[in-house]
Amino acid sequence: MPIRPALLHRILATSLALACLPAAASTTPMQDEAQAAQRPALDALLECKAGVEAFASLVGPVDDPLQAVALGWAPQPRSNPFMAEYRLNTPARAFGHQSDWLAIAGGTVMLVLEQSAISPQALASELKLEVLVDENGKFMAGRELLSRDRTDLEPDQVLIESAVLGVSTVDSHPGKLLLGCTYSLDAAEDEAAPAGNDPAPAQSAD
Repeated sequence: MPIRPALLHRILATSLALACLPAAASTTPMQDEAQAAQRPALDALLECKAGVEAFASLVGPVDDPLQAVALGWAPQPRSNPFMAEYRLNTPARAFGHQSDWLAIAGGTVMLVLEQSAISPQALASELKLEVLVDENGKFMAGRELLSRDRTDLEPDQVLIESAVLGVSTVDSHPGKLLLGCTYSLDAAEDEAAPAGNDPAPAQSAD
């Protein structure tokens, strides 16, 4: 499925809909332990097999380092201001590739892989992605795996839920490539905007 033009700028960009999710209510220590045991399904999230509700489970660990530690994630110094990075006790897997290095940027969750193991071009070809940028050392490719109307979230409003699989590189991580999924939720009328009036691209994780 080709990526719709209005979605191109969302790969490695902030998902406003998810950023506006309400904060979790305070819990008791026993409830905290139960929540810690319910770890986010990273493999499914990375392969675009989840949805915006599942992605919302990542908001707590990103906002609260103690929640990340309870999940077995070690928060890392931010080498890129747009990405939260973690080392995992147990590596996550996506499409046969695994890493203990996880990055989250807005509505995107990604594995950080070594280009010495596979090039971004080869990985994009393997996953049948549409190449969007491949020049001057920058690479970005994606494919929309999910696009569906949601009428159950807002009264009298149709929202489009989307999941885009992506492979990219960022200047802050030389020799690395990012593999993961971008989740978004947008009003249907946004897709009907006249040609030439697409929103300005959000700043990437570069």
